[in-house]
Amino acid sequence: MPLPRSSDDSRSPGTLVGDLLDRGSAPLELTDAELARMTAAHRTLTGLDGSRRVYGVTHGFGPLVDHPADPDPARQGLGLISHLATGQGEPLPPDVTRTMVWLRLRGMALGYSGVAPRTWRRLADLLNAGFVPVVPSEGSLSASGDLVPLAHAALAFAADGPGGGQAWCRDAGGGWRREDASATLTALGLPPVAWEARSALAFVNGSSACLARALHTHRELGALTRAAAAVTGRTAALLGASGEAYEDALQRVRNQPGQRTVAAWIRAERAASGAGSDTEPGPDRPLQERYSLRCAPQVLGAVLDQLDLQGSVLVDEAEGCNDNPVLVEGTLLHGGNFHAAPVAFASETHASCTHQVAYLLERQLALVLDPAANGGLPPLLTPRPGAGSGFAGVQIAASSHLGRLRQLGHPASFTAVPTNLHNQDQVPLALNSANAVAEMTERAWWILGSLLLAVSQLAHLNGHQDPQQRPLWRKLRERFPPLDQDRPLAEEIVGAAEMARAHFLPSATAPVRATGSGTVPADANACRTAAV
Repeated sequence: MPLPRSSDDSRSPGTLVGDLLDRGSAPLELTDAELARMTAAHRTLTGLDGSRRVYGVTHGFGPLVDHPADPDPARQGLGLISHLATGQGEPLPPDVTRTMVWLRLRGMALGYSGVAPRTWRRLADLLNAGFVPVVPSEGSLSASGDLVPLAHAALAFAADGPGGGQAWCRDAGGGWRREDASATLTALGLPPVAWEARSALAFVNGSSACLARALHTHRELGALTRAAAAVTGRTAALLGASGEAYEDALQRVRNQPGQRTVAAWIRAERAASGAGSDTEPGPDRPLQERYSLRCAPQVLGAVLDQLDLQGSVLVDEAEGCNDNPVLVEGTLLHGGNFHAAPVAFASETHASCTHQVAYLLERQLALVLDPAANGGLPPLLTPRPGAGSGFAGVQIAASSHLGRLRQLGHPASFTAVPTNLHNQDQVPLALNSANAVAEMTERAWWILGSLLLAVSQLAHLNGHQDPQQRPLWRKLRERFPPLDQDRPLAEEIVGAAEMARAHFLPSATAPVRATGSGTVPADANACRTAAV
């Protein structure tokens, strides 16, 4: 049996996904080959001339497929996106929405959807100029694609009347604000999209909302896993824990590549924090530590391997055509490529991975606060037990975050509800899962922020001096001083989490700060920044 890759492996669990998201932030253009395929497919679809029933074009949508369509393709298309614009809840983050639209346009460019090239170009021009619709996050079954959120995006692109939707623009402080789509289009100097039946259906018929959400969360989870390995290595060094559990030889015989990679990360952080290459436990440390330290390579490594697997699934979905019907080699085929089961299962695996990372971090927090495990330091790391309570409140909040995270992690596909006159009688609810995992990941970062502050306090109390202090630990110490007396730590927890996130995920955008509606700036570039 082949053994895993070498211990100096520098692979990233999000390489495929990260590359895809980077491509999604670049301007979108058609190649000559893509234009030729799209033109041929559109010509084939147009040439049918009613000689064959075409879902959504000659006949109605969903359970109304046996009824004739509106003879006006524009009314048919606008009716489709209008009746589906029923979403609620907080909007998807602008970067997720931009990826969602980019994915739809990429899928159309494969040439299987029969979309009019002029419609595609109009959409691409708007996206490249920075037009990003405001899209509610709730209301999709992800069965006939993410119909509801994509319909809201389509309405914003059409900017048709008082229900024409909103778009994101940057404010002077760098936050996002919502504007009327029509006003944003005017500021950009670009016309709206004129939808007809087939192009409208191709736009809303796809897994792009849940997929975009899952892709962004996937990248977050890779960074969170890397951060968890780093804090594990530092904690082990500060406590004087044995390094045997992280030795490469031990990982190698297990034959799990993710475990071997994580152990290498932990060893590097442990050595940089002063433990060097010595694997012997320090004075008064047990031969074997609690599992939250000793089994970190096994837990985080398993997460890493699952991220590799799910990343491949998500990228495969992004590279394909999730539409209905499709034209393949001139043949019109009706089917169910819009069903988002692959994304649903990937997101549900993400949920399990997020929980395992958060659970490990919460248990490490409990360990460093416990005098029975932290080398006899004061309980809750307060220098004034009784007069002070130290990290008691921090641990209480972290336990709550873990509890809420577990509630959110229930598989959404287990709660499917058949609907649409039983037309959609098997639904994956992939966007529900993807939204839940995004919330779970946010809470996992909070737990990490709590642990980072506690580990910084641990270094302070045991008088630790780093031989080669890494930037993250130095910045944490500079920004968040030791806890000599009790103070509110809510903002510091979030600040520490954001610092770690920026360190391990430098290419990601900052969390969305949405403000209320305002006036579109005269300078259209203020909206073009949405494309960044």
